[in-house]
Amino acid sequence: MLSCKDVTHKLSESLDRELTLAERLQLEMHLAMCQGCRNFKKQMGFLRLACRRYMAGKTSSDSDT
Repeated sequence: MLSCKDVTHKLSESLDRELTLAERLQLEMHLAMCQGCRNFKKQMGFLRLACRRYMAGKTSSDSDT
């Protein structure tokens, strides 16, 4: 069973590479039982989306000036 520390590391890794089937299964099993790690995953998704939207807006407004 993965620890919360391992899960946060794997979630970060999953942004850079595709996890193996075994890694995904371990991750999903932990997430099914751990509200804290589910919250962390949601927060990571929110921050990633916010950064993408910010950069998209910055790029379009930069070309206007």
